[in-house]
Amino acid sequence: MSSEQSQAKREMPAGEAISVAGLVNYQDGAVVSRTLINRPAATITLFAFDEGQGLSEHTAPFDALAQVLEGEAEITVSGKPLVSKAGSAVLMPANQPHALKALTRFKMLLTMIRSQEK
Repeated sequence: MSSEQSQAKREMPAGEAISVAGLVNYQDGAVVSRTLINRPAATITLFAFDEGQGLSEHTAPFDALAQVLEGEAEITVSGKPLVSKAGSAVLMPANQPHALKALTRFKMLLTMIRSQEK
């Protein structure tokens, strides 16, 4: 099997309507992730956070869009805390510090946009 075929098996299926949130399950005391799309211009990753779990403050060289699918999280961007619930999205600009913490169990879709053109 070529690496291209292997990658396609790990990503979300093409040409199918699927429940995205159902592609990853919660685990007690953990953060679980699954890369759905991995391309030179962007990566889309699905995360499931148990309550109280999070990602410590960090920066990334690219813009990232966090879309909350289930539950509730506090997403902090450049020191500003934002409570985000299912259906909301937060843009985390490139090179700006950001962090997140699960206020309840929550799932999010994270789109990392690798292009720097504006």
